[in-house]
Formats: sequence, structure tokens, C-alpha cells
Amino acid sequence: MKRLLIAALLCGAATISIAQTKTTTVTTTTITNGTDTITTTKKTRVKVSMGDFRAHRDSMRNDKKPTGFNFGITFSRFDLGLTTLVDNGSFTLSPKNDFLSYRSWKSSNVGFDLVQFGYKFNNNFKIYLSGGFDWTLIRLRKDITIQRDAPVLTYTTDAIHYSKNRFSSTYLRVPLSFEFRSKENSDGKRFRFIIGPEAGLLLGARVKQISSENGKQKIDGDYHFTKMEYGAFTRIGYGSAGIYAKYYFNDMFENSPAQAGLKNFAFGFTFGF
Repeated sequence: MKRLLIAALLCGAATISIAQTKTTTVTTTTITNGTDTITTTKKTRVKVSMGDFRAHRDSMRNDKKPTGFNFGITFSRFDLGLTTLVDNGSFTLSPKNDFLSYRSWKSSNVGFDLVQFGYKFNNNFKIYLSGGFDWTLIRLRKDITIQRDAPVLTYTTDAIHYSKNRFSSTYLRVPLSFEFRSKENSDGKRFRFIIGPEAGLLLGARVKQISSENGKQKIDGDYHFTKMEYGAFTRIGYGSAGIYAKYYFNDMFENSPAQAGLKNFAFGFTFGF
């Protein structure tokens, strides 16, 4: 995942903007008058202007376009937040799900969009369908190993201590966004309110463990994560940054009756509207 994130960040940096440099030529004038020599030097300044998300605020750079369709590659709506498990409406895990006890401040949600297709009705409202990736990274508290290819979601208790025991899933996310925007202020910034449904297709899951006895271990599988997830999200922001929240309506795991009613809720910061 780290390699994919780094590659995406590099692509995003390239698509957001390119640095612009403005220079002038230094001019030196020498005047000789008898025995006196007068030298005048004109100093110049070098101005480097780095781009920001404002230059990329509509990933296809169509803010000036009054209405119409748009399609293109983008790097936007970078979400960085916390993941919370909701067990049949409660933030406290039931005894049957207690093995999934996790460290709240180290269980995260990361995602971003890479492609977008939409229609801009006017300067204050547009709709777009986008596609990207979404990760849920659960940092388990207990020294257990979630079993791969088991009939239901199950685990074994290990006799060693894990300095890191992470249980994660990767989804291809497809959100449909309804974006409401205020008028731009003098700085070119505006308030944004976005809401809509989101679907996700499971790409894979992983158990990653680090211990002094076994070193670093990565075990890939599907671990009964639901193949297709669906939910709703909202984003509120000003300029290029804001906050987001998303909730998935269906269960996190399938074909595992003990985990019925266990759902995923995430919230945090979002960048690059």
C-alpha cells in the first residue's frame, strides 16, 4: 500500500500544478568621466510560485466553464481519518466480536480519487461520478492471528507478542457526489458541501504482523470482508481542505454469522476538493 500511496502522491503533485519561475536580467552600466568611474547595477528579483490545490480545485480545471460535461484523470478528495467499528448500533464491541478489539487512534481510513466524470450545472452545483481506492486499517490489540480461508471469520491466540498486528482491507471506491458550492471570495476560495452514495469493490485484504520472534509477516486473503460494500458520505470544506464522514450500510464481513451487524464508520480530514 505504501508504494501505491507514494505513486499516487507523485502523480497528484504533477497534476496539481507546475512551479513557475520569473527572472530578470542583471544590468550593469559603467560611466567614465575624467578620473571618476561611476558603476550602476540594477538588481533583480527571482520569483518562484509553487502551485497549490486552488489551481487544481476542479480536477479538470473547468471552474471557468459555465456548464457542461467533464472527464479526466485527477488526484483529489484525499481522505485521511480514523476507522470506528459499529457493532449493531454500539461503538462497544460485543463479546463475540471482542477479538477484533482495536487501538482507536491507530486504526485508520485512507482513500483518494483518480478519475472523474461529471456534469456542471452552474457555478454553485455539479454532479460527478469518480473512482479511486480506499483502505481500512485496523490495529488489533490482542496477540491473535485472523485465519485465512476459514469457513467463518475466526482466529487463533498466539503465545508471542506482536508490536504491530494490523488487519486491513482494500476497496475500489466509486462515489457519486452532489456538490453544492458558494461563490468565490476575493482569494478564489469557496465553501463546499458534498453528499452522496458510495459503493466499493473488494480488491484484497491482509494481516500484517511484526514480532521479535517472526519478524515481519504479511498474509493476504479475503478474510470474509464483504465483496461489495455500499454506504453514504459527506464532505464539508473551505478552499482545498475540509472534513469528511462515511458510513457503510451493509456488514463488514459476509458468510460469517457471528459478525452480523458489524459495520464500518470513518471520519477525518479531506484535502484537494
